[in-house]
Amino acid sequence: MKTFTLSDIQAQPGRRVVITGATGGIGLQTALALAGARFDVILTGRNADKGAVALRQIRDVHPRATVRYEDLDLASLDSVARFAERFAAQHDALDVLVNNAGVMMPPRRQTTADGFELQFGTNYLGHYALTARLLSLLRKGAAPRVVNVSSGAHKLLADIHFDDLQWQRRYKPWRAYAQSKLASLSFAFELQRRSNAGDWGLISNGAHPGYARTDLIANGPGNDAWSTRLGMRWFQPWASQSAADGALPTLYAAASAQARAAGYYGPRDRFEMRGPVTDAAIGAHAKDEAVAARLWDVSAQLTGVSWPRTLIDTAAPVRSSARPDSEPSA
Repeated sequence: MKTFTLSDIQAQPGRRVVITGATGGIGLQTALALAGARFDVILTGRNADKGAVALRQIRDVHPRATVRYEDLDLASLDSVARFAERFAAQHDALDVLVNNAGVMMPPRRQTTADGFELQFGTNYLGHYALTARLLSLLRKGAAPRVVNVSSGAHKLLADIHFDDLQWQRRYKPWRAYAQSKLASLSFAFELQRRSNAGDWGLISNGAHPGYARTDLIANGPGNDAWSTRLGMRWFQPWASQSAADGALPTLYAAASAQARAAGYYGPRDRFEMRGPVTDAAIGAHAKDEAVAARLWDVSAQLTGVSWPRTLIDTAAPVRSSARPDSEPSA
C-alpha cells in the first residue's frame, strides 16, 4: 500500500461527517484533518466545555472550517436517541459516520445508564444503536461510509461471551475491553453484508490506531496502575505514536478513495502498533459470520433499535426493553 498522509485526503467540500468522541485523542485529530479537507464536521462528546476547546483548536488551524459540537453520550441509549432526533431535524442526509468514542479497562466493573457493562455498552452497543438510528440519513448521503474504530486487542483473548455479555459473573478488564472491540469490528463486517443484501449503499469498514498516545489509558486503568507505569517507561517509547499518526488509519477508512468496503486498516510496523497505514490483520473471531449475525440480533433486542429487512435477516426486526439481566439466548 502506498504511504498515506494527510496530503492524500482530497478536499470534499460540504461532505458531512459525524465523529463520536471527538473532543480529544484520535477523534479530535480525525476532526481536525477532515475539517482541513473542507468536510462539514460535527464533533460529539459528553462535555460541552471540552467541545468548545476542541472547536477553538480546529478553528485556530482552519479558520474557515465548517465545524460544530453536539452532546452525545454513547453510554446512554436515551442520549443516542435524542442526538439522532436532533440531527434528523437539522439535516436531510449524512455522508460519513465515524464510530470512535470509547473507554478502556476501568479496573472495576462499571455500567452504563442502561445497565450494560461500560465498555461493551459504550464502545459497541451505543454505536450499534447510533448507526441504526442514523441509517435512513446515511442512505441519503453521497457514497456513505461508516467507520468503526476497533483495536488490535480484538485478537487477544477476545471472544463474544453470549452467556455473559455484561461480565456480571467475573469482570476481567482486558477481556471485557477486547470483547467490545471484537464486537465493533464484527459489526463493521456484518453491516457491510447487510448493506449488500439490502442495497443500502454503504461502505462499512474498520480501523485501529495502534498504540497511540491519548488519554484513553489515563481515563481507564489510570496512570498510577503498575501496568501503565511500566508501559510508559519501557514500552511506550519503542511502540507508540502520536494521536495524529494514530488517526491516519481512521482517516484512510473515512476519506480515502482507495478504502474498501469491509476493509480494516491500522499501522504497519512493530506488531501494528505504529507506522504507516496498511491492511490490518483480522482475528479469526471477527471473520465468523454466524457469530456476527447472532450478535446483531442480540444487540437489536438489547438496544431496542430496528433495521430494514434484508435477505440475510435471521429474524424480523425486534423492539424490546430487554436489559442485561435478561439477555436473549438467540
